[in-house]
Amino acid sequence: MDSLAIRGGHRLSGRLKVSGAKNAALPILAATLLTPSTVRLSNLPHLHDITTMIELLGCLGARLTVDERLSIEVDGTGVDSVVAPYELVKTMRASILVLGPLVARFGQARVSFPGGCAIGSRPVDLHLKGLEAMGATISIEDGYINASIDGRLQGADITLETVTVGGTENLLMAASLAEGTTVLRNAAREPEVVDLARCLIAMGADIEGAGSSTITVRGVSELHGCEYRVMPDRIEAGTYLVAAVATGGSVRLDGANPHHLDIVLDKLREAGATVNVGEDWIEADMEGRRPRSVAITTAPYPGFPTDMQAQFTALNAIAEGTGRVTETVFENRLIQTHEMNRMGADISIEGNMAIIAGRESLKGAPVMASDLRASASLVIAGLVAEGETRVDRIYHIDRGYECIEEKLQSLGADIRRVSG
Repeated sequence: MDSLAIRGGHRLSGRLKVSGAKNAALPILAATLLTPSTVRLSNLPHLHDITTMIELLGCLGARLTVDERLSIEVDGTGVDSVVAPYELVKTMRASILVLGPLVARFGQARVSFPGGCAIGSRPVDLHLKGLEAMGATISIEDGYINASIDGRLQGADITLETVTVGGTENLLMAASLAEGTTVLRNAAREPEVVDLARCLIAMGADIEGAGSSTITVRGVSELHGCEYRVMPDRIEAGTYLVAAVATGGSVRLDGANPHHLDIVLDKLREAGATVNVGEDWIEADMEGRRPRSVAITTAPYPGFPTDMQAQFTALNAIAEGTGRVTETVFENRLIQTHEMNRMGADISIEGNMAIIAGRESLKGAPVMASDLRASASLVIAGLVAEGETRVDRIYHIDRGYECIEEKLQSLGADIRRVSG
C-alpha cells in the first residue's frame, strides 16, 4: 500500500494550475445518463473517483471515449442496464447520483447503497423522499435501493429537511425530465450545484434559481447533448493556499475562481497572508512569517466549507495563539486531530470543537489518514514538521487530489510516494 514520505521545513513557493472539480464532475457525469445523445466534457481531474464513475457509466451501457487529457465523450444511446452494482458503488458515495437520472429516463433503477469516507452519517433518505414525492415507488432490498415509476416522474414541491448537496443534485437531475414543475426548497447553494445546473441547461433543461435556496425546474420531455467544461476545484485550490501559508511561503494558483473561496480567503488574510485575486487566479504570500490562529465554524455554502476544516486545523497547529475549529456538518470530521497530536500538536476536543494551541513546530511521525480531507491536513502538518512524516492509507487522498506529490514538489516540498 502506498504512502507519502515528507521531510518538512521547506517554504513552499511557486505557481500551480488548479484541476477540475471532482465534486462537480461526478454529478455532471451522472447527468449524461439523462440523454441518448453525446455529451462532451472537459477539465475532468485525473482521480480514482472519476475513473470509477466512468466505469459505472460503461457498466450501464454508455459508450465512452476518453482522450489523453481525460476529456470524455459519453454516448448514452446504448444504456441498457439500470443496475449500479455494489462492486463499483462500494468505494464512492457519489454513485448514488445515478439514481435520479436512471429513474427519470428509464422509469426504474436499482442502485447499491454507496460507500466512501468514514466521516459520519450521510444518509440518502432525503434523496429517496424527494423521488417518492415525484411519484416513484422506493424499496430497499439486499442492500440495494429499488426505484420505479409507471410513466414519467411528476413535478412536486419539495422542501428538503436539511441542506444536502447530493440530494439537491439527484433531485435536480430527476426533475429535469419530470412532467410539470418541481420546486426544491432549502436547496444546497454550493458552486458545484450551480455547475451541474449550468450543464443541464446546456443539455436543454429549464432551471431557475440555482445558487439560491429555492430552485425551480420545469420538466422537459427530453434532453440533448452538449459540450461542457467542469469548474475548477475550489477545495484543491484552498488546500494548496493553506499549505503555502502554513509554511510561510507563497503560491499563485491559475485557473481558480476566487469567488468560490471568499470566506476561505478572508480567513487566510486573518492568518496574516497577503492575498490578491484576479478573474481566474489567486495569490497568497506569507513573506516568511508564522501564521496567526483563526477561528472557524463550518456551515453549508456560502459558509466555511467542511472540506477545508481539516486543512485549517493543521494551520492552527503551528500558528501563533489559540484557534478554535467547530465542525457542524459531519460528526466524525475532527478525527484527524488525534494523528496531529502524535506529531506534537496541542489539540483538545470538546464536543464538536477542536481547541488548538499553536506550537512553533511539529515533529515528524508515522500517521494514518482516515478520510480524504484528513489526509490532506496530515500532508500539510508534515510539510511544517521537523524530520520525516509518513502518511499511510493515501488511497484516500488519491480520491480527491490529482498528482498531489508532483504539485507539491513543484513548489519546493520534499515529498515522495513510497510503495509497500
